[in-house]
Amino acid sequence: MKFDLIIALATVSVAIVLSMRSVARFALWRAVVTPLASIIGSGFLLLGPILNIGYGGYAPLIMLVLCLAAFLFGGVIRFNIAAGEKSVQNGDYGRAAIRIETIASWTLAFAYIISVSYYLNLLGAFALSLTPFNSGFDAKLLTTGVFIIIVLVGWSRGFKSLEKMEYVSVSLKLAIIAGLLVGLMGHFGHQALNDGLIFNPQKVSGWSAITLAFGLLITVQGFETSRYLGSEYDAKTRIKSMRLAQWLSTAIYLVYILLISYVFRPDQMSSSETGIINMMQIVAPILPFLLVAAALASQFSAAVADTSGSGGLFSELSRNRISERHAYLLLAIIGIALTWSADIYAIVSYASRCFAIYYGLQAALGAVIATKRDAGGLRVGFYAALAVFGAIIAIFGQPVE
Repeated sequence: MKFDLIIALATVSVAIVLSMRSVARFALWRAVVTPLASIIGSGFLLLGPILNIGYGGYAPLIMLVLCLAAFLFGGVIRFNIAAGEKSVQNGDYGRAAIRIETIASWTLAFAYIISVSYYLNLLGAFALSLTPFNSGFDAKLLTTGVFIIIVLVGWSRGFKSLEKMEYVSVSLKLAIIAGLLVGLMGHFGHQALNDGLIFNPQKVSGWSAITLAFGLLITVQGFETSRYLGSEYDAKTRIKSMRLAQWLSTAIYLVYILLISYVFRPDQMSSSETGIINMMQIVAPILPFLLVAAALASQFSAAVADTSGSGGLFSELSRNRISERHAYLLLAIIGIALTWSADIYAIVSYASRCFAIYYGLQAALGAVIATKRDAGGLRVGFYAALAVFGAIIAIFGQPVE
């Protein structure tokens, strides 16, 4: 009971700090919140069990590699922001840059469609996880219903009213993550003092281990959202906010995976999408309820944001030949089809491939811009290599089995 109170106090304290006017209105923090929330959203719920079951005691190392890959792709996107989006659109860097940027934007629009399916399927699973209706069929029914609700809201009224929930849901999620980390620190310390730490064996190795990591790229995705906040923040702020969001998320993820990797036996872990709930029940009874609350708030707000973003991209790229309303309908049709034809880990893999293509294209764009700006052969070659790396991830990334 005392442990639950400590976790609750930590959660409430962080929530209070984040809700303070001086914090909520701080321009740089608001610019950081959007990419930070995207990076440590759904991945936080899935990565613990996946990495521990697949990689055992080497899970923190794989987490570090995933964050490093994300930081490298983030670096090229920051370079592209500094080069100026309008300069690319105006043809200052040549027709090749315009074409790459257009293809990348189309790719991102479709990646958003798949990511919304990922968010809502996770929402459906977590929403029913602590109820008598905790079955795959019921979760898919709930997910389908939420898809329909989102499309109806977007079709009739738009998302402006729902988008106001973003900062509140993000603050709630970050506060719950703080409480979770406090709980894990206490549990880890208790196990260490009683010689109870465990180094679990890895279940995947060789090429399978590499392709599985490729399929998890989406769990550290989200930093690219800084690039599309140009109407709210200048380039310098967006670059700084993306870098800070990636550093903060890397620190949070590494501490989380480190604390979770050596305290659970294989029989205490589950590969289901809600496996983290059973693991946290061992740490403290309050944590499963906090995780469900975080999942509902974060997944719904993320789905709304990506639905809105996808609709806007389709409308802009098609020069209004595809309206935002029709884009929402397309998103729902594809999302519901994915819900009933694939499991959550297959959807994660599909989304990872789409985002890998997008990041690879951004790296190719960076190589073109670097060439035009005479930024040096080393930079051009590095960005070209990143473009190839994005293609490799897209081709060989595999879902969790």
